[in-house]
Amino acid sequence: MLSCSFGKMPLSHLTTHDSPSVPQEDAISFGTSSRFEAVKTERVSRWRRLVRHEWSISAGLVSIDVVFWLLLYGLLTFIRGDEFYVSPLQFVAIAGLQLAIIIAALAIVGGYNRQTDMRTLPYATEHALTLLFAAGLSALVVYVAAAFSHSMKPSRSAFVASFILFFVCSLAYRRFLWRFVTASTANRAFLVVGGGELAAEFYRTYKASVNRQRLEFVAINPQRIGSRVAGPGSPIVEGDLETKLERLDQTYSGVIVAERIDRLNPELLERLVRTQFQRVRVYTLESFHEAHWRYVPVQALDPFWPLQTGFQLARSSPFHYLKKLFDILTSSVLILLTLPIAGLIIFLIWAESGSPTIFRQTRVGRDGETFTALKFRTMRTSNDDEEADIYTRRDDPRITRVGHWLRKLRLDELPQFWNVLKGEMSLIGPRAEWIKCAERYETSIPFYHFRHLVKPGITGWAQVNYPYGESDKDAIEKLKYDLYYIRNYSLKLDLMIVLKTIYTVLFGKGQ
Repeated sequence: MLSCSFGKMPLSHLTTHDSPSVPQEDAISFGTSSRFEAVKTERVSRWRRLVRHEWSISAGLVSIDVVFWLLLYGLLTFIRGDEFYVSPLQFVAIAGLQLAIIIAALAIVGGYNRQTDMRTLPYATEHALTLLFAAGLSALVVYVAAAFSHSMKPSRSAFVASFILFFVCSLAYRRFLWRFVTASTANRAFLVVGGGELAAEFYRTYKASVNRQRLEFVAINPQRIGSRVAGPGSPIVEGDLETKLERLDQTYSGVIVAERIDRLNPELLERLVRTQFQRVRVYTLESFHEAHWRYVPVQALDPFWPLQTGFQLARSSPFHYLKKLFDILTSSVLILLTLPIAGLIIFLIWAESGSPTIFRQTRVGRDGETFTALKFRTMRTSNDDEEADIYTRRDDPRITRVGHWLRKLRLDELPQFWNVLKGEMSLIGPRAEWIKCAERYETSIPFYHFRHLVKPGITGWAQVNYPYGESDKDAIEKLKYDLYYIRNYSLKLDLMIVLKTIYTVLFGKGQ
């Protein structure tokens, strides 16, 4: 009878009367421990649910950055002496201004994006360069303001020490949080709707990426159920989509639609829309590639792609005119500043291999218009029509000794500032391709013509994210990044490219 009562009765209702063999204090302790474990489990569950929201990590990092900066700058200012600010309001105004610059700068390089791998050396370098940029801009604003206010004398030592310590701390807790987020999602999978060729191609791409969450494939075509999505060793395509959608919250981080939209029935489409707004995020192949890998999958596009919403290029954006003004002013200044370097480079090229020192080539610009691009010559002179290989390859024997270093440091592109000043190029945009390459790609690569919607640039999203192109396959891969740039054409992306370009030049990633 005792065992039956124990099975039906909650542990919290047990007393020494019900079970004489258990002392009263032990029963209370046992019940309290169970309640404590239950509360603890519920708190952990709530925390994990919170972490799964895309905005939660961003909001948490912004909050931690605010607290750490105020503590560091406030403490160092106090140690240096409080005569630098005449009132707490003045301190809050200056610290708030610095925070706004820091947060905006870190947002540009993905410092608040949970998809950014913050443990890598490239991110650490970008983080350092970003804070260096933020420190320079903050110093300019703060000390210009201080020049007009005799009551405000911000400490230079406190300012510099705050940025150095903030760099160390902010990078450290980002690395820790990134590991925690990765661990919290390790037991969850992405549910991939589809089992055909698009799903197979997605699986191969995903397997080669840094993502480590599992993929579960579920077919809408019953004939695909039970087969492997991409050959031996790949996941088996399952069925019962309805049941899987019911337990999304407990099992999956998101849904990825790896099927053509016209193959989905209206009921499933409606269900996916409700899922997107009420439960977890639903990705198309394009949106997943953009969110996680920051490029556009060419195989998932259709001819109406530029007509979709979200394109800044389709509007009269103030950024378009700001970018044009920035190109003119910056190229003018850089031409003047680099004249001594250009003179030295011309002499070194001439001394090693004679004339000409400037290489001219017909390239394709915006809307398919051609122009003559200028570069310092880095290869031995040859007749382009006789040259069988249209690609410059790694360790190419045609590259001169001076040319090797010019390419590595990206100094061979200094004459292109003149193309920018003339309006034929921009500082940032897709690479300007040789007309022979462009004509070849137009016939062999789908949607290649989309990259001509913007001016070509000296540096760009593809140049800083993908190695130098040496084949038609490389051209397709670089096109994915160019299309991402065209779709996300913005000041934020241009600034990110500038920082990545600085990293590329400093660490010798050029060719």
